[in-house]
Amino acid sequence: MTIVATATRPQRAEGRGHLAAKLLDGRTRIRELYQEGAAKIRLPNTFDASMEAVIINTAGGLTGGDRMDWSVVAGAGTKIDVTTQACEKIYKASAGVAEVTTRIEAGAGARVDWLPQETILFDRAALFRRLDVDLDESAEFLAVEAVLLGRKAMGETVDTGLFRDRWRIRRSGRLIHAEELRFSEGVAALSARQAVLGGQVAFATLLYAGPLAEAYLGRLRSLLEGAMGGASAWGDKLVVRLAAADGFTLRKILIPVISVLRNGAPVPKVWNL
Repeated sequence: MTIVATATRPQRAEGRGHLAAKLLDGRTRIRELYQEGAAKIRLPNTFDASMEAVIINTAGGLTGGDRMDWSVVAGAGTKIDVTTQACEKIYKASAGVAEVTTRIEAGAGARVDWLPQETILFDRAALFRRLDVDLDESAEFLAVEAVLLGRKAMGETVDTGLFRDRWRIRRSGRLIHAEELRFSEGVAALSARQAVLGGQVAFATLLYAGPLAEAYLGRLRSLLEGAMGGASAWGDKLVVRLAAADGFTLRKILIPVISVLRNGAPVPKVWNL
């Protein structure tokens, strides 16, 4: 008898987490909570009417073939801050692409702050990340996405790999923001270009959609003096781009920028400088 060895598909991390909130007695309360696989959602106590949600990937990182799916629905009048327990690490992919999809809906008068900690890409990582947001005409939304191309303090570099980031933000069904970011193959060479990152390895995009966009702009531009970055606002939308030499330097400017866009409120407690 001849025994033929067959290839075994490595086990992959998969998870799906869903949170829906409603307004009850003046406070944001759970309406629906669902978690499956490696996706977990924890709700620390808050001392005001808002809700804080901490999403967790219990797999401890992602690699090629892993899938995570998050969804948040903020009912009318609710306020939800969503963050992550730690930085998400994207490891070298032997095959396939890790995929992370986030869907957010905000009803009338609701506010959602999407504040995940940094995503750390390792050499030869492969990640496709999507953010889809649907806002009511009177809803507010703040999004922060920060990326580190390796950890400089650990001597890590990202020479090659794949990172694709896709955002689609809509208000009352009307597209108000769309962007596509892609790094592939020669990541180090591309990020070294002056028109891209100028050799910096830490970068972030912040987007605020709401009635205070123009009001925030002056304060942010003063705050960004001397930093590699800038802010622009038009209509009811404000976008900030930042780049820095390392994650620590990025956080030192990112945290006060986030605080301005949160009317002086600090970042979630799980963030540490």
